[in-house]
Amino acid sequence: MKKFPKKITLLICGAIIGFINGFFGGGGGMIAVPVLERVLKNKTKTAHATAILIILPLCIVSAIIYIASGYFELKSGLSAGGGVIIGGILGAVLLSKLNNKVIRIIFAAVMTLVGLKMTFFP
Repeated sequence: MKKFPKKITLLICGAIIGFINGFFGGGGGMIAVPVLERVLKNKTKTAHATAILIILPLCIVSAIIYIASGYFELKSGLSAGGGVIIGGILGAVLLSKLNNKVIRIIFAAVMTLVGLKMTFFP
């Protein structure tokens, strides 16, 4: 069987990631990282950094749609937004200092814990 051309693979993966992020209001990065690593063969740090850049415009578009639909609480959004900015800066600095194996372990642990929390403690 012939391999899919890379552009088609990117388009399909991007559409899936975009749908997940738009539908759930986030989480596209959790799908983007494994896709970038496994499907597109990016290095771990490159996959994480690329996922952030991929998700940024998607989050902006999704946020505009949610705001226009009346699903945004200004006080909570601004409070959480400040924490997200600080956490994002700290995470980016830490990503540059850790080795790939540690990054993969932390990523897998976070995905597992979030999945368990959502499944058993709604």
